[in-house]
Amino acid sequence: MSRKPKIDRFNESVLAKYQIYNSIFITLPFDEITNTGVMLPLFSEFCEKGFDNDKNPSEIVEAFFTKYFDNPSEEEKTALLFRFIQYIERQVVLFDAIEDAAFPVINNMNGRGTLRNLKEEAQAKNKRKELVENLKKFNVRTVLTAHPTQFYPGPVLGIITDLAKAIESNDLTLIKKLLAQLGKTPFFKKEKPTPFDEAVSLNWYLENVFYQAMSSIYNYIQDNILEDEEIDNDIVNLGFWPGGDRDGNPFVTTEITLKVANRLRSTIIRNYYRDVRRLKRKITFNEVDVMISDLEARLYENIFKEEEKPTVTADEILKTLTTIKQILIKKHQSLYVDEISSMINKVKLFGLHFATLDIRQDSRVHHNVLSNIVKESRAMGLDVFPKDYESLSEENQIEILSKVEGKLNPELFQDDMAKKTLASIYAVKTIQDMNGERGCNRYIISNNGSVINVLEAFAMIRLCDWSQPNLDVIPLFETVDDLEVAHQVMETLYTNKAYAEHLKRRGNRQTIMLGFSDGTKDGGYLMANWAIYKAKERLTEISRKYDIKVMFFDGRGGPPARGGGKTHQFYASLGPTIENEEVQLTIQGQTISSNFGTIESCQYNLEQLISSGVANQAFGQEEENLLSKEDRETMNRLAEISYNAYVDFKKHPRFLSYLEQMSTLKYYAKTNIGSRPSKRGKSDKLVFSDLRAIPFVGSWSQLKQNVPGFYGVGLAFEEFANNGEWDKLESLYKNSLFFRTLLENSMMSLTKSYFKLTAYMKHDKEYGAFWNQIHDEYQRSKAMILKLTGYSKLMEDSPTMRASIHVREKIVLPLLTIQQYGLRKLQKMHRENKIDKKELETYEKMVTRSLFGNINASRNSA
Repeated sequence: MSRKPKIDRFNESVLAKYQIYNSIFITLPFDEITNTGVMLPLFSEFCEKGFDNDKNPSEIVEAFFTKYFDNPSEEEKTALLFRFIQYIERQVVLFDAIEDAAFPVINNMNGRGTLRNLKEEAQAKNKRKELVENLKKFNVRTVLTAHPTQFYPGPVLGIITDLAKAIESNDLTLIKKLLAQLGKTPFFKKEKPTPFDEAVSLNWYLENVFYQAMSSIYNYIQDNILEDEEIDNDIVNLGFWPGGDRDGNPFVTTEITLKVANRLRSTIIRNYYRDVRRLKRKITFNEVDVMISDLEARLYENIFKEEEKPTVTADEILKTLTTIKQILIKKHQSLYVDEISSMINKVKLFGLHFATLDIRQDSRVHHNVLSNIVKESRAMGLDVFPKDYESLSEENQIEILSKVEGKLNPELFQDDMAKKTLASIYAVKTIQDMNGERGCNRYIISNNGSVINVLEAFAMIRLCDWSQPNLDVIPLFETVDDLEVAHQVMETLYTNKAYAEHLKRRGNRQTIMLGFSDGTKDGGYLMANWAIYKAKERLTEISRKYDIKVMFFDGRGGPPARGGGKTHQFYASLGPTIENEEVQLTIQGQTISSNFGTIESCQYNLEQLISSGVANQAFGQEEENLLSKEDRETMNRLAEISYNAYVDFKKHPRFLSYLEQMSTLKYYAKTNIGSRPSKRGKSDKLVFSDLRAIPFVGSWSQLKQNVPGFYGVGLAFEEFANNGEWDKLESLYKNSLFFRTLLENSMMSLTKSYFKLTAYMKHDKEYGAFWNQIHDEYQRSKAMILKLTGYSKLMEDSPTMRASIHVREKIVLPLLTIQQYGLRKLQKMHRENKIDKKELETYEKMVTRSLFGNINASRNSA
């Protein structure tokens, strides 16, 4: 029987169901919701027609109230608008749950990019041996971060899960109950979460999704691809940033770091306990029954030991389970051996750490801290640094930093940040002692641009009584300039005696992080992606020269503007000039809930990542992605032209004030959705370098302008067209999967743009010309990409994704209209200098509250 096209399955399993269940939601017997449910469809239609007729958001809202209400007061208007916001947030949840429930129906769980498909392809090409060899060394590491686009609060996550299950089984009674529960459950966080709160939120995904999905993948590989062959490789790993990411977050303390590590340990032990308890009902035979009972008791005893050293180790659990397995094989006809093997695999994957807690700090903070350590240690009479250290050349400072070690007591230092930084390193040692080395063995240096940035951090680590640290030092090269010199920095480190010895102890393996976030903010879409690609090539070459295995860790985030989009396709596009033995990437915000929010979607997307990395190497397809000299030159020129266009755009005198005055930028800090401040500096004045990538990208997303995902693309293409060199673009598009993936991800940014929302700005005396400049580049980029791809509409090759975006954008259009209405009220107040405190508070709250629904609906907004 032929399988229906994906778009038909989407229409039947998602769109049709959404219309049905949304109509049930509208008729729920709550006064406020019933009234809202009746009025919202009318308002939604009013918005669409209003924008089609070139009305601005204020005109649309006022005309709506004029038509359907008899002279309402301002209080009545705002009350209904706030109820609309609450209702739309819940419509987004409903749509999320329906999409989650339909995931295995819409996506072929055994199709291209899945492990089953990988196995069948290896058999068909007689490449099983090559596939196994690659699985022995290949790894995927997904690192969960909690940047300030935090998704739904815990109770709402539970409702989404339960709702998805009820929808899957068409349980109408339960669906009605859950929709009613949803109507009464608050979404808004009254207090800003702590980093520990963020960790607990993400812990939900570890406990309920990744635990099952990752072990299913590992079991499948063991049973169906490796068969009897044993490999010493996890294949899938988890990383974790909440509680360890100190960069720009003053609320991450040593106590929080330790508390998060303890929570990770107690959570994985709790999961083991549940599984062992279930196994106990099956393992009821002589000898093994006592062993499984003892293991259950040991695990239970350790669940609540969050502040104490555990009395059980991962090795002990493995030893017990392995002994049980051997006895079952030898004496009990291998009954339940598969279940025990699955449990063994889980312990191998997750140990007592569950996920590796990464520590991250900014190089500029390290430099200030080290300067204070030098001064204060000298004042204390400690012979750690020479008296003239500050006046030495960089070369001599590097020599000293390479040799320095000791045991500094953080409490002896007056400088607060020096205390905290040293304490955080001692915390790493404590976590390793409690959770095993994998509990915390990576130290990431943000804004890394030089050798001294790395060695300052490395020196501080060795000054914490750790002359031979079991810790990987990971530089993060972010800006275009930093990416340009990354290979030179690493060559100097590879030839530094102390650092080379450290690498040798770490198996001659070096992880290097490359950040899309600030790269795109700094250099624009094409240049950021191409600069990272070229940096990876140069870093691969220099690492191979010194016999170092380099692993690249991508700060990919969620939206195309921050490196997101079609992630697995991006990794599949890398050629043999880029080391690709590990896929390491950050996932955050709505990307966690949208791509890894259910066991099915998590397993599917992890399998896609494994396949994207392994298939090229195992089946010899890497050469297909090798760029020719001509295509490389075209890509270089495109990146350069778009970079210059983007830099000129940033230099526009209205650039920063436009974001500050006309967007939601300043309201991100008020949302209470993340623990971290929205900018780095303390100055009241907006400084571009202090601006974090997330509110930067997110503000363009709220405006439905998505500038970071396309600006400069159209101008670059147009220059080739005007020079009669269009054939060079066609050649690059035909030959390079990397370039095609870039364009597909940019198309997603363009698809999520809607300039009618802000078209009123073109008449603004101060910002009209600037808005027109953005709109012109949007039109240009869209037209040029369609011409090159031959598509008649954006995302033509991804109809299901395009349809999902269309529904989500339709749901939030009234929300965005309300947001713009609130913004325009605030702008008018400030412009006329007529500030009514109560009104100011009301409309600021309206703008802030309207951020959530759009963030969640976008699914990769920042």
